[in-house]
Amino acid sequence: MTPSPAVGIPHDLEPDLRLIIAPNPGPLTFWGTNTYILGQGPFVVIDPGPMSESHLGAILDATRGDISHILVSHTHADHSPLARPLAERTKAKTYAFGASRDGMSAVMRALEASGHGQSSEGLDHDFRPDIRLGDGEALETPAGRITALHTPGHLGNHLCFAWRDVIFSADHVMGWATSLVSPPFGDLTDFMASCEKLLDHPARRYFAGHGAPIDQPLDRVRALIDHRRLRESQILAALESGPTTIEALTPRLYADVPSDLHPAAARNIFAHLIDLTQRNMCKASNPLNFKSVFEGL
Repeated sequence: MTPSPAVGIPHDLEPDLRLIIAPNPGPLTFWGTNTYILGQGPFVVIDPGPMSESHLGAILDATRGDISHILVSHTHADHSPLARPLAERTKAKTYAFGASRDGMSAVMRALEASGHGQSSEGLDHDFRPDIRLGDGEALETPAGRITALHTPGHLGNHLCFAWRDVIFSADHVMGWATSLVSPPFGDLTDFMASCEKLLDHPARRYFAGHGAPIDQPLDRVRALIDHRRLRESQILAALESGPTTIEALTPRLYADVPSDLHPAAARNIFAHLIDLTQRNMCKASNPLNFKSVFEGL
């Protein structure tokens, strides 16, 4: 597979595993959403992707419409919308943890309810799985057993899928970038716990929701944990200089990141500050929100 694989064409990754890339490249999706096809038929599809007639056609062509299971890792609009039309065309059932707000922590639910979180733009609020998957629940499929691992953080309903000796890590662990954690639907406390959880599930390889396979997956998970801990220490060091805001922290902490990505970076900082507030390592002006003034303790 080339560094930038062609869109809409099946790519062989391993025996019984192919990849089709959706036509939605961008700064947060890299070359596009990775749709995985497992087995020799009937097939299992993981993450059908965004609403796209061409991508729907590519999946149907690759599988001859012979699909038994449609698995959705989470309900961001680049992963789940095509699940319903694909299910309608193939009569396959859809499987996921739940709808867009399922799996949210109490802290994030309160933040959203207060109106001080963020909009739900980017979420697929229409998606409802035919069958809900709990943490550790295993599916027996024509492609073999697939086990759901609930890994909230990027989104409360995020699932990874363990199959054979690999894991489909979706947007929780990617090789090309760190996962976006944007409150209230993203929760850094949950994200860190999910990273630790994955360390207890050894795998030979990860197949992410965007970008290339990860050949040293546990090293990558540890690197993500270290990255977050480093960012936390940078924020705490900045708070030692006195009260500050996310607006002031963003260009300081992300000086090496293009300015068009600063809005996403600011959401990551917000996630850290919520986590630090919950751990009594800093405090925020009330009510806690994106515009709060934060100071160290």
